[in-house]
Amino acid sequence: MGIFPDEVILQILARLPVKPLFKTKTVCKLWYRLVSDKYFIKLYNEVSAKNPMVLIETSGSPESRSSLVCVDNLRGVSEVSLDFLKDRVKVRASCNGLLCCSSIPDKGVYYVCNPMTRDFKLLPRCRERPVTRFYPDGEATLVGLAGDVSKNKFNVVLAGYHRTFGHRPDGTFICLIFDSDSNKWKKFVSHRDDHFTHMNKNQVVFVNGALHWLTGSCSYILALDLDYDVWRKISLPDEVSYGTGNRVYLLDSDGCLSLIQISDAWMNIWVMKDYEKEVWYMVDRVSLRCIRGLVPGIFPIAQTGECIFLATHKQVLVYHQKSRVWKEMYSVKNSASLPLWFSAYAFRSTIFPSD
Repeated sequence: MGIFPDEVILQILARLPVKPLFKTKTVCKLWYRLVSDKYFIKLYNEVSAKNPMVLIETSGSPESRSSLVCVDNLRGVSEVSLDFLKDRVKVRASCNGLLCCSSIPDKGVYYVCNPMTRDFKLLPRCRERPVTRFYPDGEATLVGLAGDVSKNKFNVVLAGYHRTFGHRPDGTFICLIFDSDSNKWKKFVSHRDDHFTHMNKNQVVFVNGALHWLTGSCSYILALDLDYDVWRKISLPDEVSYGTGNRVYLLDSDGCLSLIQISDAWMNIWVMKDYEKEVWYMVDRVSLRCIRGLVPGIFPIAQTGECIFLATHKQVLVYHQKSRVWKEMYSVKNSASLPLWFSAYAFRSTIFPSD
């Protein structure tokens, strides 16, 4: 028996970043088996859920492969490469340590990967006929990723308005769902008239077995129930009104839906504590006085019950709710063409059990 009890060693290892953790496999047979042990994987993922991060897709030259900046509340800033995909890709969605990426040169090709372990899956092409397109530019309006660590599976959702070649869009909303268990796509069709901003599309939240998007009008949340393949609307808190100088964003907060409402002087944080009854609670009201100059261009990206990450044009800030302290975590020095919030995603480091 070593100096420390086994449980203490597990607790220590569960707090390592994924890369150093995988290097410990060479220490002994016990540690080699650890990263595939169900109990340890569950422990590691529970610990990491309390440490949100922000992944920012950095814009290099059109020919260069994608690289990401990881802003970690505990460990600072590091670079993450997607070179193992051997393709130029764009990040489309993030969920529970997995990323869904689309190929830039080869439209219709999608990957799901864990950028920390460098495991990835190339999704089979769906069998949609080429004459059936998404409107307006052939790309899906909504791309969602549902990574269910407890069930060791994921779903990818591509949804958008239908346009038959040579015709105007007719309001038909096509939804394609990939299931990692069956390794197949399925399709269902409905009629919708929802619209989404860029941030609405980026901030898709997977909780309670459903993917959630805030609509462009901020009048309701559109949810896709992945167990029953149905869309439904979820109401916003009565007090949330979308008007001049009042912006609303959808995030995940410790496995619950959360809305962050930003006005000129205040940030209100709402959490849906009762999902079935759609009951919202305001859990915090934050003065924005000390970052007043940044407020018009600030966007919340990730949060837990303890801190919130927000991105501006050139900075990533973290707000600590208990101490009520703001801190700059990352700042881009060069004159980037796109603001950081344009390609920032909530992220957490996980071990997704391999098949």
